[in-house]
Amino acid sequence: MDIIDKLTEIFKEFPGIGERQAKRFVYFLMSKNPNYIKNLSDSVLDLRKEISQCKECFRFFIAKDKKDRICDLCADPNINASTLMVIEKDSDLESVKKSGVYHGGYFILGGLVPIIEKNTNSKIRTAELIEKIKKDS
Repeated sequence: MDIIDKLTEIFKEFPGIGERQAKRFVYFLMSKNPNYIKNLSDSVLDLRKEISQCKECFRFFIAKDKKDRICDLCADPNINASTLMVIEKDSDLESVKKSGVYHGGYFILGGLVPIIEKNTNSKIRTAELIEKIKKDS
C-alpha cells in the first residue's frame, strides 16, 4: 500500500467521508506547501496533548491544567443537576449547548446503542451511565 492509499484509508475513517472525498483530501494536501503540512500535523499532535476527557460527562474539553478532570459544564454551579441529557457524541452536545434552551447536566454515551450486538459495553458507556445515575440520585 503506497502513501496515497494509506492516507485515503485514514481519511475514510472520518464520519461521512467516502473513498472519493478521502482521495480529494490527499490530493489537496499534496498541493499545499510544506509549512501547511507541518502546521496541520503539529496541530493534530497538539490536539491529544491539550484535550482532556471529563470524568463526569465524558466530554472532551481543553484543560487549562492537566489536573483538570472535570469540564466547565460539569463544574458550573448554575446547572440543573436534577436533569441529565444523554447524547451520542460531543458534536451533539455542542448543538444543544448552542441552542441555549437546556440547562441541565450532560452525559456523552459514546455512540448509539447497538441493537443487534450482545456486548454493547465495548461500544458505549452504559456501565458509566448507570453509575452516574446511582451517584446523582
